[in-house]
Amino acid sequence: MRGRLRPRREVRLTTVRPEASGDAEAIRGVHTASFPTPAEARLVDLLRNARHLTVSLVAELGGRVIGHVAFSPVTVATGAGGVGLAPVAVVEEYRRRGIAACLIEAGLATCRDAQFGWVVVLGDPAYYSRFGFRPAAELGLTDECGGGSAFQAMELIPNRMPIGAGLVRYAQAFASLGSQ
Repeated sequence: MRGRLRPRREVRLTTVRPEASGDAEAIRGVHTASFPTPAEARLVDLLRNARHLTVSLVAELGGRVIGHVAFSPVTVATGAGGVGLAPVAVVEEYRRRGIAACLIEAGLATCRDAQFGWVVVLGDPAYYSRFGFRPAAELGLTDECGGGSAFQAMELIPNRMPIGAGLVRYAQAFASLGSQ
């Protein structure tokens, strides 16, 4: 196949599935190992406890959880609701193999199927643009963190993006990220 990378064996054998009741500890381990502080692991626990994990998917290889992606509710002043993608992580030994991309794509499809019309993310524009994200400022949306071009949005269902709606508010649990 010229011009396309062949998926590594691990990606082909990886299962992406919804979080199950016994996955919390493994998910916490993925985030604790993937970030410099336990803030993201704590965030996922807080979102789960508040029942704000709208979509929570794990990547599993050989019965081991090696990756996780979370989507939680976001709103704008008009009341329009969407979802925020955060956090996403893959344990170090399986990074750069397309597993995070598989998690994100599966999560976006799950959100679309659940009739969420739009999604936002705060992350690297070069990475997230490949999924269809673009600067949220182009759509008249801002974030509480002052993310600038890293704050991006994507329409999942045509004509559902709240264009010009201003400030996007995340679930209250996100406030804990600033208190580390």
